[in-house]
Amino acid sequence: MRRLLVSGGGTGGHVYPLLAVLEVVREADPSLEVLYLGRSGSLEQRLAEQHGVGFAAVSAGGVRGMAPWRVVANLARVAAGVRAAAREMHRFRPDVVLVTGGYVSVPVGLAARLAGIPVVVLLPDIEPGLAVRVLGRLATRVTVTCEEVERWFPRGKVVVTGYPVRRMLVRGSREEARRRLGLTPEDRMLLVLGGSTGARNVNSAVLGALPELLSLARVYHVTGALDHERVRSRWQALEACARERYRIYSYVEKELTDLLWAADLAVARAGAATLGELPMAGVPGILVPGTYAGGHQMRNATYLKDRGAAMVVEDGDLAEWLLPTVRALLDDPPRLAEMASAARRLARPQACEAIAGVLQEVARQRSL
Repeated sequence: MRRLLVSGGGTGGHVYPLLAVLEVVREADPSLEVLYLGRSGSLEQRLAEQHGVGFAAVSAGGVRGMAPWRVVANLARVAAGVRAAAREMHRFRPDVVLVTGGYVSVPVGLAARLAGIPVVVLLPDIEPGLAVRVLGRLATRVTVTCEEVERWFPRGKVVVTGYPVRRMLVRGSREEARRRLGLTPEDRMLLVLGGSTGARNVNSAVLGALPELLSLARVYHVTGALDHERVRSRWQALEACARERYRIYSYVEKELTDLLWAADLAVARAGAATLGELPMAGVPGILVPGTYAGGHQMRNATYLKDRGAAMVVEDGDLAEWLLPTVRALLDDPPRLAEMASAARRLARPQACEAIAGVLQEVARQRSL
């Protein structure tokens, strides 16, 4: 495999798995050329460029749940995206196309199929969204997080690889992470993950219970960019000793490894990353599934809950149940330890290598 084209966007859950796989395939073959196709001015463009991956823009749009006039307009965007993706493929000439989902991956997958270039789908979630269901029918292979996902795709296409996480997370250490964060062995640490943009209900529930939460643990809170100033204003109003126990971040990338490995408990949405990152660091979760995108977050959360690695609190109940749920878990170390062990049993540290192997196999088959 000499050239790899990748696509996926809209949320970090579609971008970070690609970056994790790219880290492995580029390390194995530094001469590999990579091109990322995504939306202009998007999260995927920013992250691709930060990681030194070539980027080209294509247009896309959703159709699910849209008004009829929006559907027509977005179908026109998809058609324009197919043409743009086809031009980039003609220029770049990839051996394989790897997509994760999101609206932008649909025109890319269609253009690849029309050009006769094999497509590999990387599905991070437990249940595929509409885009991935479409792409799964076009794909040569579909790599999935766990066996439960196989039923969504034609037989013979699915390879169970696990969720791909970045190398730095796989190589993390609880002792080193807590030392770098200045935590003592006696400190309990609660991690709150508000997502790459911000989960307002999660942030509001934390702020509503903040004094009590800070009496239970040190709180490290990733607010998301859209809600950071509101949370920061509350942080500034705290007394100095409380501010020291409450750390806030707008967004994290490299710091996430230490935050996850140091945490005793995490409160988070249930995006696809939850399936890989919490198990890899062995972190018990209180998961608050978002109610958007076809409800796939509830399926992700239920998967972890049913295996003993998490508890689930519905979004509308969080303000009432956040504090008692956190208190119940932190005051029950044996239960917390059982949940941590259950999470670790779900980790698949070789997922990136497994997906890289699928890409190489598909590229070899094409060259025969």
